Amino acid sequence: MNWSAFFHMGGYAVYVWTSYGLTLLVVLFNIIQPWRQRRKVIARVKRAIRREALLATQTKETVDHEQTQ
Repeated sequence: MNWSAFFHMGGYAVYVWTSYGLTLLVVLFNIIQPWRQRRKVIARVKRAIRREALLATQTKETVDHEQTQ
């Protein structure tokens, strides 16, 4: 068997290689999309933590300032 016959696949090469290509795209999408989503969630949580820490600091400063007056 030579490589040309292998890649031609008995006249069904278009269907076979298209199926392999689409399957590869779906597998890559199923790997990449959760990874990207995870990065977005982590960034959102970090922003929320920073925002809450800043709000807590501002609230504490306001309470301290009101108590000293």
